Amino acid sequence: MTVITGPTASGKSALALALAARDAGTIINADASQLYADLRVLTARPSAAEEAAVPHRLFGVLDGDVATSAAGWAAMAKGAIADTLAEGRRPILVGGTGLYLATLLHGIAPVPDIDSAVRDAVRALPTEAAAAALAREDAALAARLRPTDRQRLLRGLEVVRGTGRSLLDWQQQRLGGIADTIRLDAMVVELPRAELHRRAEVRLGTMLDKGALDEVAALVARRLPADRPILRALGVPQLAAHLAGHLPLPDALAQIAAATRQYQKRQSTWARGQVPDWRRVEPGG
Repeated sequence: MTVITGPTASGKSALALALAARDAGTIINADASQLYADLRVLTARPSAAEEAAVPHRLFGVLDGDVATSAAGWAAMAKGAIADTLAEGRRPILVGGTGLYLATLLHGIAPVPDIDSAVRDAVRALPTEAAAAALAREDAALAARLRPTDRQRLLRGLEVVRGTGRSLLDWQQQRLGGIADTIRLDAMVVELPRAELHRRAEVRLGTMLDKGALDEVAALVARRLPADRPILRALGVPQLAAHLAGHLPLPDALAQIAAATRQYQKRQSTWARGQVPDWRRVEPGG
């Protein structure tokens, strides 16, 4: 099985297409935003022509109203891998969501279900209050998180309150990983930072030309609950603010570019820290 990861706009998808064509492969999505059907353009999902060229799985398979998780994706990915192997094809996982890949390969911490009263109380907290509470109740975890990372702050706080143990302790035990059962060819696509930024800005312009604003307008019109993951996809908050009349388009694009650079940096940091032994390759392979 092949795994291709790296920062957004680094050329992972093009490399996966080339390998799939050469090796009779099936491309399996490992990008959280590309799971959703609503934003083909803005999430840089493969085009219809690319999907017709080689088999693709787990692209655009969820409705935007569905809230999935790393464990949920890993379960779907295991099924897609098994089906691909049964067809005599090579599974090629491609995507930059590191948590998804880590969960599939190394398993997930067996954290018990959190009492709904505990969860509701935690999720009612403002982000600043949640960060302060986590710093008091689980200082080790709080030190590893950005104070604005609301989703992870709330998860850490609900786990320590609901189980009496830090999420870090639970993560020492992992169940369900497949890394020891497969032969893995894993690679990280790397480019100089300036080139990554340039490619992302060019791609954003192409997305606008292809209808990204219309996609976001249709998504906003659905009035989905605010906690749906698709609403946090790169570009959605900024373009939604523009469509609502709160942000001029040039400002929205500047904010998207800045958010993309930050995301690219986090993806590169994850790859350096979590998979330092994976092959480093250029987009051309």
